[in-house]
Amino acid sequence: MIRVNADRLWSTLERMAQIGGTPAGGVTRLALSDEDKLARNLLRDWAREAGFSCDVDSMGDMFIRRAGKNPTLPPVMTGSHVDSQPLGGNYDGIYGVLAGLELLRTLNDHQVETERDIVLVNWTNEEGARFAPAMLASGVWVGQLSQEFAYARTDSAKITVREALEAIGYRGERPARAFPIHACYELHIEQGPILEDEAVDIGLVRAAMGQRWFTITLDGFAAHAGTTPMHNRRDALTAFAELALKVEAIGYQHAPDGRATIGMAEITPNSRNVVPSRVLCSVEFRHPQREALVAMEAALHQAAESLSARGVSAKVERIFDYAPIAFDAACLARSEQAVTALGYSAKPMVSGAGHDTCYISKIAPASMIFIPCVKGISHNEAEKILPEWSEKGANVLLHSVLSAAQEP
Repeated sequence: MIRVNADRLWSTLERMAQIGGTPAGGVTRLALSDEDKLARNLLRDWAREAGFSCDVDSMGDMFIRRAGKNPTLPPVMTGSHVDSQPLGGNYDGIYGVLAGLELLRTLNDHQVETERDIVLVNWTNEEGARFAPAMLASGVWVGQLSQEFAYARTDSAKITVREALEAIGYRGERPARAFPIHACYELHIEQGPILEDEAVDIGLVRAAMGQRWFTITLDGFAAHAGTTPMHNRRDALTAFAELALKVEAIGYQHAPDGRATIGMAEITPNSRNVVPSRVLCSVEFRHPQREALVAMEAALHQAAESLSARGVSAKVERIFDYAPIAFDAACLARSEQAVTALGYSAKPMVSGAGHDTCYISKIAPASMIFIPCVKGISHNEAEKILPEWSEKGANVLLHSVLSAAQEP
């Protein structure tokens, strides 16, 4: 039974981590940044050196292809993303891309000829850190989002996605449109503590939580901090503080599976001696049941409306609605067979995070494979995995993809 070259995989991870590397040992490699361009170029060069083609579509998605015997058959896909969070970790997303590259190299090493092509993909702007929403390009690729909508997204400097793609030379001519896929696998770090805590090698991901993202604008009235009595104030920041606690309560009300987060807030005018007139903030809800997400959104609107008692108006705009996902049983069965053959331990899991393969599952059979990460830490410079975890996940990916690629 063939296995990946674990040392080669680890060395590619270490080399890639130098691009956008931070002093604390993490990476900042935002989508369509100069660092993203360098990472893309390196991935493309590695692919071409191994004899694989590399095409880029109009959303900047990179498709690396290892040819099979029958190019008329729908290929097997694997991959993830190269972009990171600001001050993020070295393995989120990029591990799945480089493990995919390693499986292709391993098939070359052992001169394995597959029936179907195997396509390794790097999806653009999975994180949503620079351009919201997340999973932007994969959403366009499967037809859930329009390219016009995606191109018009802007970052904090008002640079559009289209402008950023052109600036780094990755706006391809090929339309960002799905082609038939036989099966799709994404290998990823868990981004949670369960696998490490339970000493389990592999998570077989059967489902993913739904998500709803909101932008909320709270409008009060700017006033002098020294001359305006407390009872005359329309303070947007204290209204925000009340809203934040109510959002937290919504998460607790939908425990144990509910998640409620405010990760971003901007204060205007942001001066120490002016009562704040506006707060712009994000709210994010996650839950594996659609009915719960509906209830959480309704509770958010009630919380926002209650702020009128403070003389503050609240505008709630939903910017992202991602339904809960159930992954494909046949894809999961191939991974389960690989785990058994390799002698690893595994458990079924639900992903609390969104991933590009959640979108792909809407148009093709798909599933995900998790490996542990130290203390469950992710989206943080302290994110770590062990080489043996990396190797085991890549071996399960190798044999999941190989099994699917040998099917007539």
